[in-house]
Amino acid sequence: MNDGSPLLRIRAERDRLSAIERRIGDFVLDNAHLLRDYSSQQLAGALGISQSSVVKFSQKLGFRGYPDLKYSIGETLARARGPAPTEVAARSDAPAIADALWQAKAQADAATRSINPEAELQAIATLVDAAGRVIVVGTGEDNVAARAFALRLSLLGINAIHDSDPALAASQAAGLAAGDLLALFSEQGRQPVLLQLAKLAHERGARVLSATRHSSNPLRARADHALRVCAHDAQPHVAMLLYQAALQQLLDVIVVHLCTLPGRQAMLADHRARMQRLLDP
Repeated sequence: MNDGSPLLRIRAERDRLSAIERRIGDFVLDNAHLLRDYSSQQLAGALGISQSSVVKFSQKLGFRGYPDLKYSIGETLARARGPAPTEVAARSDAPAIADALWQAKAQADAATRSINPEAELQAIATLVDAAGRVIVVGTGEDNVAARAFALRLSLLGINAIHDSDPALAASQAAGLAAGDLLALFSEQGRQPVLLQLAKLAHERGARVLSATRHSSNPLRARADHALRVCAHDAQPHVAMLLYQAALQQLLDVIVVHLCTLPGRQAMLADHRARMQRLLDP
């Protein structure tokens, strides 16, 4: 059996799986905490596939069969779960909360890194560097990361525009041309207005970059390049923090790659010097 979390392996291999295998993998990822209640036959029935497909999927991941896969996933979840928040609160053990969050962020980062190859992040940085104009649009909480990303690009001398209203962003997207880039941030990747923006950008000859969760979604399917975030937790408020932290790490890597390209660090230094002069009394 291979070492490492089976959930990480599924995420890392997802784009190389067959259509049926992706359906199984997505179900396992989305329902990992419920998998203990599913037999291979029940899982096959839920997905409308053959039981042998479930067995072959398990073996492809390096397990003898589905029971071994299910057991390994259960162990992974148990290790990641740690002490329940209520138990921590009852002990008034505040440092344990911080430790658990740091650990969860590290796991989310590792999972996210495993499905975003360094070469792809470097290619995205090169694309951003060469773009005549970059329009960055985010929805909901993703708008925070989108705004910060656009600001950092501007500091590097890149013509980046952030728009917090996807509907109004259509006027910006209508002015895109070949060589431009539209970056769309959406955790679920299903907002119709963003799908329309992606379509409009392609009609103008521009490229599209998406930043979404790793699971299959319409926005990622329409993007030329995709940032995929893998961050999960049973507690919604923690899952939100993990997603934002993992997304920010991806964006930071792209910024660092940009800083290695000719002229970008000098441009950053110049911008920072100008801001400092404005702030100095």
